[in-house]
Amino acid sequence: MATIMLLNGPNMNLLGTREPEKYRSKTLADLTTELNDVTKKLGHKLISEQSNSESELIEHIHSAHRHKVDVMIFNPAAYTHTSIALRDAILAVNLPFIEVHLSNIFRREEYRKHSYFSDIALGVVSGFGEFSYVLALQACSQFIAHKEQQKAAAAAAASAKQTK
Repeated sequence: MATIMLLNGPNMNLLGTREPEKYRSKTLADLTTELNDVTKKLGHKLISEQSNSESELIEHIHSAHRHKVDVMIFNPAAYTHTSIALRDAILAVNLPFIEVHLSNIFRREEYRKHSYFSDIALGVVSGFGEFSYVLALQACSQFIAHKEQQKAAAAAAASAKQTK
């Protein structure tokens, strides 16, 4: 069983009340409950965190090693376009992640079209509302399965070398 961290940035705690025409009406708690169910069906564990504070988000990223996180789903929200500190934190702990957004950031204001994370992410899922998170979970599950296959192949190769 692998561990997936779900990390949501500023204002995501307002889901359900904030601009429902853009972000829909589901709350973050509702979304997290659904994602927990999907994660369990995929055979993994989900750790979910949200903060409006950049420093708290950095602390959550730093804690990934302690929690044995295999991969992270990250919605940096407004920090997408501004936070070099969050980018550096992810790089510092070498945490694979998928960047996710409810809205299509490329159909939004010009300043929202740049992400400090996309180029270091495994991938980006954007514009599918709450389903963006489900797609990201499925991608995480595939990433984990591929990583496990690579480990098994390396172990088999090492074992074959020892028997020669």
